Amino acid sequence: MRGKVWKFGKNIDTDIIIAARYLNTSDPKELAKHIMEDADPKFTQKMSVGDIIVADENFGCGSSREHAPIALKEAGVAAVIAPTFARIFYRNAFNMGLPIFELKEIDEINEGDTVKIDMQSGEVVNETTGKSYKFTPIPEFMQELVNSGGLIEYAKKEIAQN
Repeated sequence: MRGKVWKFGKNIDTDIIIAARYLNTSDPKELAKHIMEDADPKFTQKMSVGDIIVADENFGCGSSREHAPIALKEAGVAAVIAPTFARIFYRNAFNMGLPIFELKEIDEINEGDTVKIDMQSGEVVNETTGKSYKFTPIPEFMQELVNSGGLIEYAKKEIAQN
């Protein structure tokens, strides 16, 4: 995957990803219209499908709502890169099919850079600067969840094969 970078800071909680005031719907398309709105009110107007969020530590902290990764994925965010993720968000993201990558060197990636992520090789390449970085490997099963589109799609595939 390859996309333009949008940068956010530390402790981006699920209320910043998708504010509680929008949780009166579970429609992914409606939720997607409001991602990151409290951090950047024009974010959804500026970003494009396939763009990548790079944030500082503890991304996805706060509530355990699944709406956050659902809304990010539906809005077209290709992936999230951060040094650390809140544990529940980490699992919810993979269950929803949103790829996330733990990378310590986020300070070397700037907003507007173009990055390429190779999940198989475990590498992020900043195409703007030419630098490459190794991220924390994603377990094979988690890669299968992302490749399938999430846990439900993975389960459907497994049932159909048996």
